[in-house]
Amino acid sequence: MGYQMEWGVIADNLPLFWEGLLITLKISAMALLFSLPIGIVAGLCRISRNRILSFIASAYVELVRGIPLLVLLLWIFFVLGRFLRIDSFWAAVLGLAIFSGAFVAEIIRAGIQSVPRGQMEAARSSGMSYVQAMRLVILPQAFRKVLPPLASQFIILIKDSSLASVISVVDLSLVGNNLVATTFRVLEIWTFIAAVYFCITFSLSQIVRYLERKYRVYE
Repeated sequence: MGYQMEWGVIADNLPLFWEGLLITLKISAMALLFSLPIGIVAGLCRISRNRILSFIASAYVELVRGIPLLVLLLWIFFVLGRFLRIDSFWAAVLGLAIFSGAFVAEIIRAGIQSVPRGQMEAARSSGMSYVQAMRLVILPQAFRKVLPPLASQFIILIKDSSLASVISVVDLSLVGNNLVATTFRVLEIWTFIAAVYFCITFSLSQIVRYLERKYRVYE
């Protein structure tokens, strides 16, 4: 006999899906909150004239980008977690923030270097310090340039958060996996979860396009 679809399993378990979705969004938001300053600091250090800071930032970026996110999450949870005594939720947040921060650092670095050097020279000649010139002149211009790739990276972060289920975080993916094991409704459950992820990322992409058009007007 053919596979009989029963979409009622979705309605029957909506509270579980909702709880899992909240955990997914919470992990993504926390990771985003931490990855942005990590990426900005690392990006600034990458272009710093201080060789030590530049080396440390470069080593961080290359090391993290060379390690699969899944391996990083498992290492943080099972190895680092034993010493820091962090639970699976914070291990996922830390892993995602560190991983995403490395990519944010490269985006920030590229954005800053895309601003003509004359902008910095003009700011310094007007009496601004390096920090003031970076904060008031360079970074605002770089932000417009890095907004699209930065937003894309954050959308990727939301999708990558599904790997948190591997270290037993009860997010949307783990809820789906548990329900499949008990109801055997593979097609319905994973189709619904895929649709939820698509709706989230598509909505964010539309917001990003709006911001791109808005900033393009002021250029």
